[in-house]
Amino acid sequence: MMNVKSLRSLAVLAIATLISGCAVPFWGGYGANGQSREEFEHHVEEIFRLQNQITSEVMMLLENDEIKKPETLLQAEQHMQRACADLNEYVSRDIDGLSSGLFLRRRVEKSAIDCEQAAMAIRPLLRP
Repeated sequence: MMNVKSLRSLAVLAIATLISGCAVPFWGGYGANGQSREEFEHHVEEIFRLQNQITSEVMMLLENDEIKKPETLLQAEQHMQRACADLNEYVSRDIDGLSSGLFLRRRVEKSAIDCEQAAMAIRPLLRP
């Protein structure tokens, strides 16, 4: 029969294995395109920059009253903000030196493509 100390050691080892296993995709890589971790992180960084650029352009155009249908643009921008919420939270936590956690990283992984598509959908609306 195993003693309590052995059971604790086994439990700690099992939990550590589960946690480290959860941080690595089970198959197929990261994101919808099955990229390597480095490729996926680079792509997510590009998406973050894109949505920030789009947000800045929307703000400038609205500030200068250069948009014919501001309601449509605002709705699209709000949709993008919702689609990119997990990515923005992840970056905010990273900037503040806080841990992002496994669940947030998974949400970013699942929502990155939607965020990118929402940002790209605004581009045609930016033409005055």
